[in-house]
Amino acid sequence: MGVRPREIHVKIGELILHGVTPEEALGIGETAERELSRLLAEQGVPTGLVRSGTLDRVDAGAFARGATASPTEIGGDIARAVYGGISR
Repeated sequence: MGVRPREIHVKIGELILHGVTPEEALGIGETAERELSRLLAEQGVPTGLVRSGTLDRVDAGAFARGATASPTEIGGDIARAVYGGISR
């Protein structure tokens, strides 16, 4: 478990998505930011991130979703993968 800050601002500068429409990409990005904020608030900010304050890049690994996955499902998967990446 990490540090619990009083205020959290999550901004994903670039999220590269292949095979989705611009509208889907927007929904995925918004969901990813929202879900990552929730995870950081509930589970805490990993110590390494607290020290640095920012990350230029995160290795979030990979996940698989079927072709019928919604932008909300994909965005949530991305947020959980990123949280896992910054927790390592």
